[in-house]
Amino acid sequence: MSLADLFDLSGKVGLVTGGNSGLGFGFATGIARGGGDVVIWGRRAGKNEEAAAALREHGVRVLAQTVDVSDEKQVEDEMARAVGEMGRLDCVIANAGISSRPPSFHEMPTAMYHGLLDVSLHGAFYTLREAVAHMVRRAEAGDAGGSLIVCGSLTVVGGVPGLQHYGAAKSAMLAVTRSIAVEYGRFGIRANMVAPGYIETSLGAGRQTPELRARRDEKIRTRSPIPRPGYPSDFEGIVVYLMSDASAYHTGDCIVIDGGYSVSI
Repeated sequence: MSLADLFDLSGKVGLVTGGNSGLGFGFATGIARGGGDVVIWGRRAGKNEEAAAALREHGVRVLAQTVDVSDEKQVEDEMARAVGEMGRLDCVIANAGISSRPPSFHEMPTAMYHGLLDVSLHGAFYTLREAVAHMVRRAEAGDAGGSLIVCGSLTVVGGVPGLQHYGAAKSAMLAVTRSIAVEYGRFGIRANMVAPGYIETSLGAGRQTPELRARRDEKIRTRSPIPRPGYPSDFEGIVVYLMSDASAYHTGDCIVIDGGYSVSI
């Protein structure tokens, strides 16, 4: 097997929740550029189809499904449909999430706390549980293997004011990821988290005031060894690696991709 063959995703299928924009679309693009077929989940059908059309330009099969991952029944039904239509799932990326930020922790409404966990924690849990069930059935039929990826954040390694609920969800999912890695490695199923730093997306930029954006840019410029924000395209390579045979012995890890921000003293 050549090195190129090791990273080749031809014949593999990857599913990305929240795959119609931002980091999710970056993950999906990496799969498509690597030769893999793609399933994208998102709550907006029109946005899903726009993303699917762009992904099909890479010459791969793309299935777009309208799914709210906080709905357990939808996750179960649409995962089964994805397997039925695409034939298999070799990689499932739990990326879907929402963001919210109160003025301070003691002013966080209970509804905000539960609303974020419904998607970023419970939705990711449902997604991984159904993905593991499919991969175990496939392994028991003689076709072992699979890669699970959770989109984390730097809140798993440090605290951020006002993001206690977000950090709780991502840290809990890191524990889930590592426990899956331990329990299902015997089936060839690998589980890892990718923890991004500051990522520039159209959605995130639209939510920032000029003052907050200027403060963030100054923080990156003065602290990060690579003095720029990350972009969804910076995550195409890591998803190809984690989905491919190149990472066959890599599991239970939290891979930080932040331009060196978190290690700068």
